[in-house]
Amino acid sequence: MTRLRGAFDWLDSRTGFRGIRGHLLEEPIPAGVGWWFVTGSILLFLLGVQLVTGVVLTMYYVPSPEHAYDSVRYVEDRLPLGWIVRALHFFGASFIVVAAVLHMLRVVAFGSYKKPREVTWMTGVILLLIILAFALTGYLLPWDQKAYWATTVTINIARTSPFVGEQIAGLMRGGADLGALTLLRWYAAHVFLLPAALIGFVAAHLYLMRRHGISGPIAAAAGEPKPFYPYQAFKDTVASALVFALLVTFVFTFEVPLDPIADPSDANYVPRPEWYFLSLFEMLKYFPGPLEPVATLVIPGLAVAGLLLLPFLDRGPERHLLRRRLVAAAFVLAGTVVVSLTYLGLQDSPVHADPSDWGPLSLAGREFIGDERCTTCHRMGGAANPMDQTRLRRDPEWLLAHIADPETIAPGTRKPPPGGMREAMARSIVSYLQKVRAGGNAPEPAGETRTAVLVLGAWCGSCHIIDGEGVEQGPDLTNAGKEHDAKWLHEWISDPAAVDELADMPPFNDKLTPEELNAIANYLAARK
Repeated sequence: MTRLRGAFDWLDSRTGFRGIRGHLLEEPIPAGVGWWFVTGSILLFLLGVQLVTGVVLTMYYVPSPEHAYDSVRYVEDRLPLGWIVRALHFFGASFIVVAAVLHMLRVVAFGSYKKPREVTWMTGVILLLIILAFALTGYLLPWDQKAYWATTVTINIARTSPFVGEQIAGLMRGGADLGALTLLRWYAAHVFLLPAALIGFVAAHLYLMRRHGISGPIAAAAGEPKPFYPYQAFKDTVASALVFALLVTFVFTFEVPLDPIADPSDANYVPRPEWYFLSLFEMLKYFPGPLEPVATLVIPGLAVAGLLLLPFLDRGPERHLLRRRLVAAAFVLAGTVVVSLTYLGLQDSPVHADPSDWGPLSLAGREFIGDERCTTCHRMGGAANPMDQTRLRRDPEWLLAHIADPETIAPGTRKPPPGGMREAMARSIVSYLQKVRAGGNAPEPAGETRTAVLVLGAWCGSCHIIDGEGVEQGPDLTNAGKEHDAKWLHEWISDPAAVDELADMPPFNDKLTPEELNAIANYLAARK
C-alpha cells in the first residue's frame, strides 16, 4: 500500500489528477436538487454507449456500395455478439433523441436557460442538432433499400433550398447520382466530423455548466449545498442504469431491421425515415409543390431560431412555468403538432416485406440453381462460385439477362446446355440470390406445396406478383383465394378462354401435368 500510495503521489505531482478529481466530484449542489436533474447525465451516458458501439462497428464496416451491406450482415450474423453491438447502436440512437428532448424540456420547465446561462442553453440546442445529424448520416450506412431511398428523399429536400439548393445537394451526393462518393462522404461525416463537433460542444456545455453552476430547484430549498459525489452521483448512476436496462430490453425484444440491399432501379419502393424525422416528412403533404420549402426550410428554421433565442425572448426573472404562460403554450403547441404528425406518419407508413421471409418464387429459385444450366459454371472448381455462395454485385436486369443467356457475359467461354431459362425461372433465381444475401433461412416445402411453388417459379413469376415478387402484369396472386375457389382456379389455369373468351392468358393444360394443375389451384385457393 505504501508503494502504491507513493506511485499515486508521484503521478499527482506530475499531472495534478487529485485536484481534477476533486474539482469534478466535489462540485457544490444546491439543496433541493433531486431526480429531475439526472437527465443530463443520462444523455451523457447514452452518448458514451454510442461512442463505444460505434467504434466496434467501424472495425468491421466497409464504406463502399459493393461491401457495406455485406459488412453489416457479417456483424449481424457472424461476428460473436455482433448483433448485440449493432442493436445497442441502433436503438441507442432513438434513446439519445428521447433523452435529449427530455433534458431540454426539463431545462425549459425549470427556467434553467435564463441569465446567466444563455450560452449554456445555446450550446445545448446545437448539441441536439448534432445528435439529429448523427442519426441522419448514419441512416445511409447499411446501404439497404430503406437507407438508399430515404437518403434520396433527404437530398431532394436539400435541393429545395433557395439559390444554393443544387450546390448543397451536390455536396451531399458527391457526384451526379447517389453512389459510392455519397456513402463515403456520409460515413466521413458520421465517424469524423460529427464526433469532433460533438466532443467540442459537450466539453463547452459542461464547462459552462460548471462555470455558472446548475440552476437548482425553482424555489430555493432550505439547507446547505452538498457535494456532487456521492449524493447526486448516486441518483445519476441509478437513473443511467435503469435507462441502460431498458435499452438492453429493447435489444433482446425487438429485431433491428435490415431491408434488402439498395436497388437504385426499384423506383416503386416507398421510403419512410425513422420516427424522429417522421413529423418533418409528414409535413411535406401539407405544403405541396412550390410550397415545399415552407415545410423543409421555413418552419424548421423558425423552430431552431426560436430555440436558440429563447433566453433572449424570455428575459424575465420568473422561473415557474405556470407564470411563463407564453413559453408553456408555445412548447405545448409545438409538441402537439410534432406528436400528431408523427402519429399520422406511422399510420401511413407502408409495411415492406421482411427480407428474411421466403416467398414461393425465391423457394423455387433455390431449386432451379441446381439445374445443369447453372451448375455447368457455378460449382466448386468451376468458372464461377456456387450459386448459394454468390453475392450479388449487379442489378437485377443484368442478372436476368445473364441467366437467360449466360454467354452474354463472356461470349465463347461458357457453354451451358442449350436453351436459356424462361424469364419466370430467371426471376425466381434472382429472388433466391437476394434472399441469400439478406441472410434469410429458407423453409423446406414438401408434397403438393413444393409442386405448386415450382409451378409458380417456373411459369407465373413473369406476369404475376406473389408476396411482393414477380412482375405486375396480371392480377396479384398473393391472396388469390379470397376471390376464387380451387375449382375455378383449376379451370382458369387450364384454359382461360373457356372461362372468359376475352382472356389474354395462355392455356396451361398442355404445359402442366394434372398433378401440377391440382397443386397450383389448391395452393392459390388456400391463400386468403
